[in-house]
Amino acid sequence: MIAPFVNARWLRDHPETVVVDARWTPDGGPARGAFRAGHIPGAVFADLDADLAAPAGSGGRHPLPAPVAFAAALGRLGIRARDAVVVYDDHGGVFAARLAWMLRALGQDAAVLDGGLAAWDGPLEAGEAARPSVSVPARAWPAELLADADAAASDAFVTLDGRTAERFAGTPNPLDPRPGHVPGARSAPVGGNLRPDGTMLDPAALTRRFRALGVGGARDVVAYCGSGVTACHNLLAIEHAGLGRGRLYPGSWSQYAADPSRPAATGPD
Repeated sequence: MIAPFVNARWLRDHPETVVVDARWTPDGGPARGAFRAGHIPGAVFADLDADLAAPAGSGGRHPLPAPVAFAAALGRLGIRARDAVVVYDDHGGVFAARLAWMLRALGQDAAVLDGGLAAWDGPLEAGEAARPSVSVPARAWPAELLADADAAASDAFVTLDGRTAERFAGTPNPLDPRPGHVPGARSAPVGGNLRPDGTMLDPAALTRRFRALGVGGARDVVAYCGSGVTACHNLLAIEHAGLGRGRLYPGSWSQYAADPSRPAATGPD
């Protein structure tokens, strides 16, 4: 399987790769207008809400789609089960990581473009873009790569919260059902995986970061964030560091905090 993060040179050297633009506005909603204005040539646009998540509800704000629904979305995008895929955004890969993680979880070659659109040094093309639709088989989400609220709160796992330190500590935020974090979780903002220019830290630096958070020992990792999207960036970064794969809590804080019976902790890590 290809590395979780690849650079623009790698992408140019592998023209057979399917390129996906997964830009999304942090305040909510796809960035299709930005895609039309300019994207990497040949890229197709994936809508986080429509293609990479089920409707919001009891499963949280961005639940994983049912296998049949995700297969249909891939088919609409023209992504076959055997295709290698590189995904990019313009926020350090924190949104692109969702699709890359989903595909890698299903055993398909997929990576995030390190540095995102800004790292692409070639021309851009404007307008809509599409690939011929294809038939894609439904593949079940592997249980060993997923976690639920009970696992996230269990001492049997190292639980990482990928939200900002402020949201972790309990600063009110309109995205969170209530302030705070899963008791026992450790603050691991996904921005800490990036250099100031938006590119990834090298694997050695990522290893130091995650070992300091308790990753790499006998306990598996559970990663969550606000809604199960940016947590995928931490999971790919952990894999990039050579520390294993970890588990995604898809419902994340949007599901956990919506249940008033579950305790919440506040304060810094």
